[in-house]
Amino acid sequence: MVKVFIVDDDQALIKLYNLMLGGVGFEIIDIALDGKIAVEKYRQFPIKPDIILMDYRMPIKNGIDAMIEILQMNENEKIVFASADIDIREEAFKSGACGFINKPFGMDEILSVIEEIMSV
Repeated sequence: MVKVFIVDDDQALIKLYNLMLGGVGFEIIDIALDGKIAVEKYRQFPIKPDIILMDYRMPIKNGIDAMIEILQMNENEKIVFASADIDIREEAFKSGACGFINKPFGMDEILSVIEEIMSV
């Protein structure tokens, strides 16, 4: 079972992730509402997630900064950005993201990206 860590400040989207991903057998191991909490939670996970879904614009610490800190702890972590801010796409990839999904997105798109990354 694929373990997913969701980092996003949009409560409605978190519910959607839970429905979409949980409905196809993925395990949501935790959520974080900002990048600072995401880094703290990641550090404490006894078993790391298989994939992290990361938003860019969040309070306290943005997704790029959080991703950089997480990758310093584990350079092999798979992080997918889901953001309406297309301008950060290139920066996300240069900083270590494995994928980028434009918001709004459909279930097929997010599942396709996750499955592709998990198969590598």
